[in-house]
Amino acid sequence: MEEKTTPGLFGQRHSSRDYTKAECWGKNQFNSSFPASLVAYMYSKNILPVYIKTTSGNQIVHDKIKDIELLGIDPLSDEAYYNFEAGFAPYEKFYQGDREKIDLVMMNDKTDKLLSGLEVKLTALPDNTTKSYDESLWGTEIVMRPPTICFLACSICANYSTVASKEKLRHLLRCVPQINHWEEIDEVLHHYGMILSAVLAVSSDMSDKQKPLILQPIWKTEGSKMRLKEDCLDVFVWSNLAVIQMCCTEDAADITKLNRFHRTIIWIYKMLLDYITYDTFDYKRIIRLQSYNLANDKAFALPGTKSHVFLKSPEMLRPRISKYEIKNIILGGGQELLSPERRFDAVLVNSPDIFE
Repeated sequence: MEEKTTPGLFGQRHSSRDYTKAECWGKNQFNSSFPASLVAYMYSKNILPVYIKTTSGNQIVHDKIKDIELLGIDPLSDEAYYNFEAGFAPYEKFYQGDREKIDLVMMNDKTDKLLSGLEVKLTALPDNTTKSYDESLWGTEIVMRPPTICFLACSICANYSTVASKEKLRHLLRCVPQINHWEEIDEVLHHYGMILSAVLAVSSDMSDKQKPLILQPIWKTEGSKMRLKEDCLDVFVWSNLAVIQMCCTEDAADITKLNRFHRTIIWIYKMLLDYITYDTFDYKRIIRLQSYNLANDKAFALPGTKSHVFLKSPEMLRPRISKYEIKNIILGGGQELLSPERRFDAVLVNSPDIFE
């Protein structure tokens, strides 16, 4: 395994973060940099992350995802550059306004070519909603930010960027009657079923071209106790289309008021509609005007009781990376620079034995 005498993380030979500095071990940085190295470590052991994606019938299925498909490059290559909290130019032509930063952009260090852009969600298993359940029913809370929905819409736009494909997208969206007042709840609610059908039609059409969007490592504890399970780490990857399915856990016919999941589907539809109309969409304006009396601090939060259905797998029941392997990922005494501001940081700080 990789050895390092100065603080560092496995595989990150070239990175936008300097791990010899304590500030790069703070809660926000660590929550994206550690998962990147966990992925690199898993690939070094020929362990492929679980890929959550959809079929042409919009059904969730599990697969495994190779490093090139996920990152665009071998994460251990000397040409791999880990750029955190960075803009992702391939998506920026689709939306207006200030550049949004995505959690991890993989680049070629020699050519500066942008290879992939991923949002990172480091999540605890179980969450508060499932910690009292049988272990086979545990799940994680997954919180989606509005920028993630912007990136999701951009990833769809990228699939319909030619004149012919853009016309196809227009046809797929056409089933929804014209809505004149998108900010009016009653008007939009009346057409929600058709809006959802249009988004799902797009998802079905591009099922063979879906792309990874969310990198979700899980860290598993002994229920509500702040102790890591012996087999405690694994990684799930959500495709852009699988993220849409997070919002489709109830029957659209029974909807009497809009919640955050419905609003997210509406946001996606409106972004795609503006794209085929104006060649771009004003992401922040859509978020602001189509808020529907719900706070915009997050797009939605999927509790463990709902995420379990998506994550249920042998890897969730028995994660493939042991807590004693964390010392192969956090290198050079880096754990001593952690600030226990978040739960995973705190568990590591309070588990000195795993670094012995």
